[in-house]
Amino acid sequence: MIIDVRKILFDGAIVSLVASAFLIVTLRINPRLWLQDYSQDIQDQVPPKTDRESRLSLILGLPFLLLLFAAPLISTVGLNRQYGGALSFLALTIHAFGVGLMFNLVDWLLIDGLLFCVITPSFIVIPGTEGADGYTTQNYGHHVRGFVIGTGVSLAGGLVIAAVVSLL
Repeated sequence: MIIDVRKILFDGAIVSLVASAFLIVTLRINPRLWLQDYSQDIQDQVPPKTDRESRLSLILGLPFLLLLFAAPLISTVGLNRQYGGALSFLALTIHAFGVGLMFNLVDWLLIDGLLFCVITPSFIVIPGTEGADGYTTQNYGHHVRGFVIGTGVSLAGGLVIAAVVSLL
């Protein structure tokens, strides 16, 4: 079975860089756009998103999700073509899963762990929630749960992508 770890790491690093930059830029625009991803203690301290924030979250969230699906798909298609379409379903799944998992790891360790829980720059703090446990390692379980969910989503995406690539 062919597993190209270097391609997984390279393509995963690219998607991680682009997706992380997107997250940081949108957090700087308005951290409330990602309110649903903040810990419950933070969500409980602020009013729900406004209609405008909800629309903007959708407008920005859809391309973000598309990126997280399209990057592993493009990488997997490229890898399969490189090997003349001879890769097994398992190899395709592992590749697509690996590329998606790279961003999940970066999100968990660097964005959630380092940025939110250690550095906590003012632009990610939603006004009125200063000092909330969600910005500290005291509530790190929230981020671990997010990582576990993201891993499941990466696996499901890997299976779907492998099925699509197998049919091409």
